[in-house]
Amino acid sequence: MPRATGHAAIAAFCRFANLTRLASLALALALTASAQPVPDAVKNPFDGNPTAIDAGKQLFTSVCQACHGPEARGDRAPGLTGSLRHGNSDSEVFRNVRGGIQGTQMPPFAQFTSDQIWQVMAYLRSLSGTAAPDTITGNAAVGRTTFDAQCRTCHQTNLAGVGLRTAQQLRDAILNPGQQPIVTVKTKDGHEYKGLRRNNDTFSIQLLDASNQIHSFTKSQLTTIGVDATSIMPSDYSKRLAATDVANVVAYLKTLTAPPAPTPVLTADRILKAAAEPQNWLTYWGDYKGTHYSSLSQINTLNVKNLQAKWAVQMPGDGTLEATPLVVDGVMYTSGPVGQVYALDAATGRQIWKYQRPQKKVNPYEANRFNRGVAVLDGRVFFGTLDAALVALDARTGALLWEVQVADTMLGYSLTSAPLALKDKIVTGISGGEYGIIGFLEAYDPATGRKLWHLNAIPAPGEPGNETWSGDSWKHGAGGMWLTGSYDADLNTLYWAVGNPGPDINGEVRMGDNLYTCSVLAIDPDTGKLKWHYQFTPHDTRDWDATEDFVLVDRMWHGQNRKLLMQADRNGNFYVLDRTNGKFLAAAPYMRTNWVKGWDANGRPITIPAADANTAGAWVYPSLIGGSNFQAPSYSPLTGWMYFSYHDGGQRFAIGPAPFEPGKQFQGEGGGSANAGPPAGDAPETQGIAAFDPETMKVVWKFEVTEASLTAGVLATAGGVVFASSHDGNFIALDAKTGKPLWHFGAGGDVAGSPISYSINGKQYVAVSSAQVLYSFALPD
Repeated sequence: MPRATGHAAIAAFCRFANLTRLASLALALALTASAQPVPDAVKNPFDGNPTAIDAGKQLFTSVCQACHGPEARGDRAPGLTGSLRHGNSDSEVFRNVRGGIQGTQMPPFAQFTSDQIWQVMAYLRSLSGTAAPDTITGNAAVGRTTFDAQCRTCHQTNLAGVGLRTAQQLRDAILNPGQQPIVTVKTKDGHEYKGLRRNNDTFSIQLLDASNQIHSFTKSQLTTIGVDATSIMPSDYSKRLAATDVANVVAYLKTLTAPPAPTPVLTADRILKAAAEPQNWLTYWGDYKGTHYSSLSQINTLNVKNLQAKWAVQMPGDGTLEATPLVVDGVMYTSGPVGQVYALDAATGRQIWKYQRPQKKVNPYEANRFNRGVAVLDGRVFFGTLDAALVALDARTGALLWEVQVADTMLGYSLTSAPLALKDKIVTGISGGEYGIIGFLEAYDPATGRKLWHLNAIPAPGEPGNETWSGDSWKHGAGGMWLTGSYDADLNTLYWAVGNPGPDINGEVRMGDNLYTCSVLAIDPDTGKLKWHYQFTPHDTRDWDATEDFVLVDRMWHGQNRKLLMQADRNGNFYVLDRTNGKFLAAAPYMRTNWVKGWDANGRPITIPAADANTAGAWVYPSLIGGSNFQAPSYSPLTGWMYFSYHDGGQRFAIGPAPFEPGKQFQGEGGGSANAGPPAGDAPETQGIAAFDPETMKVVWKFEVTEASLTAGVLATAGGVVFASSHDGNFIALDAKTGKPLWHFGAGGDVAGSPISYSINGKQYVAVSSAQVLYSFALPD
């Protein structure tokens, strides 16, 4: 059978009974071919002005025509008289002319004055004979009658959500739909598929069929590709309909604003049973239990040396790629640099849709300009933004479904990591622990964006734990809860990590244990209530967030079957807890540590006071980077070991003044004394990949790399291979039992993401990001 990439990538505003109704796709395709619109905050002041149109024509002819062709009909660059791929509203087009479009050959035209850009746009609008994008002049009631007479035969079913498009897009879809021929392909095994051509390149083709399903083929699979040149959508409505008729139809379509219910793509039940679908990668950690492990074994220790890059997708933008992609039935969902979300054909890398959301507010002291991934549930894709909004998109189309503002980014809040999708809620934790915010975790209704519950990381007066903060220091206690959590369905318990206290370094202004910073919280996902907690680093003065993956494993441990929670914490120690009740079972260092000399019976660390940050400065292991960080670890049930990136190095921690200013970083860090350095003869720092045995609580092997990374994660597979990312630009395969290097690929840029593995038609792939490129690897065909 040909490779079909699962769920449809293009929205249709109708559902179809048979292929003769493919015509109803034409309007949808014309609308969804462009990027999703943003609110049209700015209107062209020269729209319809004859003098401005003439000036715009002269400017277009002298500057733009060389690429976009006479009368903007297209040449080396696309035509500009219909729907535009990168946005149609006045504000979008203005922004694209002024700043250019990254990833394309469209340069910025900053030399144009604002009036000149508006004049060119007025000229372009005049070419299609249409009014400004959101000018609605028609009668909706009359337009419905016209639509029933002219269009209903093909567009027979629900057009819900079509009114969310701009009026200009609707006019273009009617008057300038472009050619939408039916394509018929036949495969070598005799199957025939018909549909609209969604994507096409030299080696592959995508079709959208009558059931709104995307099928993706390599052309080597096909015997014939036939094209019916007759367009499905009539192209002569400008002659059939008077201008008033078109205006009336547009007015009617603009009334259809109820968002369409997204077609299911991935159910919660499937995520619960992710182990049964090794061909997919359904959550940020691969499964709810945080194992970040693939049971695929086609790529193994014997053949991994033959691995080769199969495709690469450029994702230009402001920032490096840190996202861990998801794969659902052949469609890869991932986030690019700030504000971008993609759906890709996971076998070829061909784009199915892209959504881009500009930041609405930018904190001038903003940091961490990354997005680490998305969540998928039912028919929706969820992601967070740097200006602290949670967004839901239609998984088949990329259309915006809802957006809620979670917090005020001007105070330092942001959303940087993938939400967690549960059966009836989307859970997201907030970033901003460097800014003295109050960290929190929230759950939202996936369908509506309605907030369901809220849990603060820092207890207020009268709440258990507030007594661990001196005075009113809790008010700026930080405790970001930004990394994606883990979930045990049998115990119905959510496990979420809490970050550092605020200020990060100066603990003298916040005496006490500072709960619940640097802790794991076990939470009832139905109510948001705390079940239990364990604090890894009480009164942290070294920025050791506990925001590392919690791996949930059922296994024999010290002669007893246990439900374990394991973590390689940033503070340099590996922990094993009983996840049913939070009982401390064991801890041991996996690198040099000099701040703790043991743990009492309750698991409280017996600390070495000299390792607390002070005015002169204390040399402490680990450094602020941590022994490990938020990059993905991996647990292999074959070896019973955890694999993770480590950094074995120290740092001087000195305190300084800690004035709080809303929206600015709240560190309390000082310079300290130059004498507060490493001990004489101290071994140099090292970094790399470690294999750790939770049974013996010892490191089994280490593989060193040249540069430490906060982001580069690992992936263990059933093929006995551990894939590791490296800050120095190498993607590496190691033998899971010995740590011996088996293969590497020079990606040419910082590998700042964690790898995943998936399979399509029995072929295993491994994907990872480097700089602004997403790669996918497989064995030779």
